[in-house]
Amino acid sequence: MPRLLLSASVAILLFAAPALAADDKLLPPPNAKKLSDILAKVEQRDGFRYVKEVDWDDGAYTVTYYTADKAKVEITYDPVTAEPR
Repeated sequence: MPRLLLSASVAILLFAAPALAADDKLLPPPNAKKLSDILAKVEQRDGFRYVKEVDWDDGAYTVTYYTADKAKVEITYDPVTAEPR
């Protein structure tokens, strides 16, 4: 029984290790602008109504927001310059 428990523990660790290592890539760079600064720029866009979602993917923020006329807008921002890509 202890051998089975040890084998199961090792198997779990082997499968979890890549997932834990992938978390390192999810962080913005140290010189990135604050997300609140980027969202403040979004809020100043013409017709802005509300932010629905912010995602961090492929080294950039993707902000999804809606305008006063109910149009859905998605913009990808560079985290260092806080400018749209």
